[in-house]
Amino acid sequence: MSLQPHQERVVAEKTELSDKLSKLLAFFQSPIFSTLSEAEQSRLRNQARFMDGYAAVLEERIAAF
Repeated sequence: MSLQPHQERVVAEKTELSDKLSKLLAFFQSPIFSTLSEAEQSRLRNQARFMDGYAAVLEERIAAF
């Protein structure tokens, strides 16, 4: 099945987002993360949750293609 250009962009966006989320999750395990303030750690965890939700929506859209 051949994807339309807008569908290809969604697939590329999902790939990029998944890569960024993986890097953010890995950062949580780094020594630097523990040196950040509690507030900043919380913001980064929130960011990861939103990114995960966004990735899930993109995955649903891709599945619907």
